[in-house]
Amino acid sequence: MPGALDGVRVLDLSRVLAGPYATMILGDLGADVIKIEAPGGSDDTRFWGPPFQNGMSAYYTAVNRNKRSITVNLKSAEGQETIRRLAETADVLIHNFKTGTMDQWGLGYEALSRLNPRLIYCSITGFGETGPLAPLAGYDYIIQAMSGWMSINGTADTGPLKVGVAVTDVFTGLYAAIAIEAALLAREKTGRGQKIDLALFDCAVSALVNVAANYLLSGDVPKPLGNEHPNIAPYSTYEASDGPIVIAVGNDRQFQALCSLLSDRSIGSDPRFQTNPSRVAHRDELNRRLNEEIRRRTRAEWQRLLAEKGIPCGPVQTLDELFRHPQTAAREMTVTVHHPTVGPLKLVASPLKLSDTPVSYRLPPPLAGEHNGEDAPGWQSSPAAENSRHDQVE
Repeated sequence: MPGALDGVRVLDLSRVLAGPYATMILGDLGADVIKIEAPGGSDDTRFWGPPFQNGMSAYYTAVNRNKRSITVNLKSAEGQETIRRLAETADVLIHNFKTGTMDQWGLGYEALSRLNPRLIYCSITGFGETGPLAPLAGYDYIIQAMSGWMSINGTADTGPLKVGVAVTDVFTGLYAAIAIEAALLAREKTGRGQKIDLALFDCAVSALVNVAANYLLSGDVPKPLGNEHPNIAPYSTYEASDGPIVIAVGNDRQFQALCSLLSDRSIGSDPRFQTNPSRVAHRDELNRRLNEEIRRRTRAEWQRLLAEKGIPCGPVQTLDELFRHPQTAAREMTVTVHHPTVGPLKLVASPLKLSDTPVSYRLPPPLAGEHNGEDAPGWQSSPAAENSRHDQVE
């Protein structure tokens, strides 16, 4: 069955995570994604490990399925001409070189859109193409620090902490896929492509959502709250008799339902805990008393009791627990793809469940230059290319 983006060709000149994540999403939806690297492979994630499987890094496999790979020396006149020929028939080009690099090679939006006015051209940089920081490279860790994300993670004791996944890259990849799909729809109306200027910094700021709104409304600088919620209580991690569990009470009705399960009924009648704003103001005392109650039962017992009351909860799971959980299996959240030289690769599957145009897993993560020489308009390897690495942003 054709995918939603069947017939769309994407030139993927991006590296590491944000861009490759976006193009994998497009590939899962049916787009023909051509991954373009320097000879020998210039995507750093190919070499980030361990773990590796037969020489292929786990990091690289996470975001590079459903792509074909060719190698081109973008610093050579021959390589630049190859990209121009490919761009003439492409629908989308995405890259994450530093601001100005593609223009220096004659491969900027203005140059390529003259060859193909329908081309959608997506630039991903650390700080965008305008502003005082535009020339700088951007990596997720730096963006988490500068965007305020680290300042709200951790506790007063730990100090600022980053999120364990490179979330600003993930946000940017998602925003890129959304923007490209919107531009494809717009092209149906106008007949023209357009340029998309995406910054990791901007996407990280946008993803602060309610935390940023709290500051803009109140002027109060948020502090790290660990596992607490800045606007809701009780909404935290508690210690059951056999391990940690998250209980997320969203309103006064749910709070009273929770209190009906407690041995200490005075918690529910305490005037300090009758409304959410009051519970937030007295969260430390509330959590102390709740922890005394939660440790009386196991996580499974609490899950059953709280589910009966309609109160959201869930155990803090390790990844081995996650991937053997029946819900993970029921939602088909792993998939095995087969590579002729690397062997079977187990990957996280796409979360997109489309009834009429489902995602598909057609190609495993490619070796560098694996598809050089395949027949396509403007497609050729670069025989005179020298191994070269290009500056890129994560």
